[in-house]
Amino acid sequence: MLQTVVEWLWWDRLWLPGNLSWSDLEDKEDCVYAKASQLYGVLPCALCLLLVRYLFERCLATPLANAWGIEDSVHLTAEQNPVLEKYFCSQTRNPSQADLRSLCKKTGWPERKVDVWFRRRRNQERPGLRKRFCEASWRSVFYLFAFFGGILALYDKPWLYNLKEVWAKYPKQSLLASQYWYYILEMGFYFSLLLSLTFDVKRKDFKEQVIHHIATLTLLSFSWISNYIRVGTLVMAVHDSSDSLLEGAKVFNYAKWHRTANVMFVVFVVLFMVTRLVIFPFWLIHCTWVYPVEFYPPFFGYYFFNIMLLVLQILHVYWAILISRMLFKLIFSKLEGDDRSDEEEDDTDTTQEKSHKMDHRNGSGPRGRANGH
Repeated sequence: MLQTVVEWLWWDRLWLPGNLSWSDLEDKEDCVYAKASQLYGVLPCALCLLLVRYLFERCLATPLANAWGIEDSVHLTAEQNPVLEKYFCSQTRNPSQADLRSLCKKTGWPERKVDVWFRRRRNQERPGLRKRFCEASWRSVFYLFAFFGGILALYDKPWLYNLKEVWAKYPKQSLLASQYWYYILEMGFYFSLLLSLTFDVKRKDFKEQVIHHIATLTLLSFSWISNYIRVGTLVMAVHDSSDSLLEGAKVFNYAKWHRTANVMFVVFVVLFMVTRLVIFPFWLIHCTWVYPVEFYPPFFGYYFFNIMLLVLQILHVYWAILISRMLFKLIFSKLEGDDRSDEEEDDTDTTQEKSHKMDHRNGSGPRGRANGH
């Protein structure tokens, strides 16, 4: 049964146009083709990138954060309470109003105090500013190098300037060394992001990020096996072109270089809208949807590849909405941090705030304690 499944999975008609088989893509003296077995290199590449990221954040990003005076916010520690701690760890971090009233009865605390406890406890779980700075720094540097690497791999290729060249002599298109390394590094990076999701900063679009990484890896894997490599490199270059600016804007925003961050963010918005909402759907998807049928009849891989591109385009529209909200905040209010991040909550008790304000008015109260609040 396993052999039958493998044979069906590698059935020629799933991956290649009609009248072609895997035997037609065997290496020759003047032509070397991509092979599925080469994708095993993605895992060690992802592990190496995780190690490089660790060294980068420890040896470069952290000293830079120290030089720029980036410090984590001082959180008020939640008071020890076994009942609330058990509920927080085993039930939910955001209890409903009815749950708050039930917990008040169990603890003997007023509802306001229980609510403040949960806010303080949630703040203790949130990543600090330095962690977000290091993460954004790593992504910004990688996307920057990936984009320029893509330009070096594509600038002298005819299919960059004439999209119909993407399908010339398809699928008998020889694999280039630059394409191999571009693919392996990009797939290794996205795989490393999947591996690090559990300890990275969790954002509001966490589920969309998971879908994006899986869709990207699936798309790149399929394009590699089906020899859709030319269009695959174009898709990667389009995505890398704007991502570095967004992460760079976050880096400068965390460092309180707000003017620089705002300029970078505006440039990012323009580039994102042009590449993801214009070039990607109207040039690249058009290239994969319209041009191939001029060379061969549609097959399963043709439909599968285009459906995956449409999934990415739906995510682009979703992120364009989030980015538009951020731009609105930038224009009409003050933009602080990443709109997708799980923001810190006010964890001060109203009664405590009033007492501290009275202390300041009366000239009492230690300065350090006031700053802590």
